[in-house]
Amino acid sequence: MPKLVDHDVRRREITTAVRNVMARGGLEAATFQSVAAEAGISVRLVQYYFGTKREFLLATHRAVLEDAANRFGQRLAALGADADPRDALRIILTELIPLDEPRRQDTIVLDAFFAAALTSGDSFAMTDAIGGFRPLVDVIAHYLRQFRRIAPTTPAPPIDLDAHLIAFTLVGLTQSALDPTTATSAPALLERLFDRMLGPAPEDPAPRTDERVRWGLDV
Repeated sequence: MPKLVDHDVRRREITTAVRNVMARGGLEAATFQSVAAEAGISVRLVQYYFGTKREFLLATHRAVLEDAANRFGQRLAALGADADPRDALRIILTELIPLDEPRRQDTIVLDAFFAAALTSGDSFAMTDAIGGFRPLVDVIAHYLRQFRRIAPTTPAPPIDLDAHLIAFTLVGLTQSALDPTTATSAPALLERLFDRMLGPAPEDPAPRTDERVRWGLDV
């Protein structure tokens, strides 16, 4: 009896192989041959699931973004429906900062996509590379609106501009945090950004003693 193949699992294996190859050698290193070797399958099988290089690049880019969304989605769900907007924003932004090896790899891969979009234009266009930015801005804006309903300011700053500012700051922070010697300062810088954008956090009557857990450094 022939073995049944889960095609979604197989596609995931291939995009994971693409990520591993790109994390080591950039986008140009991701060929049908290198990806097949990394996945331990034949080139023909990679071509069966992804007929062109552009197809497996797009699928890989989407997989990286979906993984990030799933990570902070799970942590947001754990906070509950009445979560403090500042806590929710902290979770979302922290999950995108390369504070551990999986997130570091994802950041390198996304950077490779963005660099390729700037220089090549053939296999991966700029519109593909920035595809995850607008949803990030929308999520940030959502929690900014929630926060300002709780703690309104007069006059209220333009929320969309503030959301863009936070998102662009996050991009720079992720770049800096790729250097392990500066990654440890990322949580404090992010908290400082919240202080400037949202105002100082209220005093926590029972502060957590393990800041590494709070910021996901040991996740």
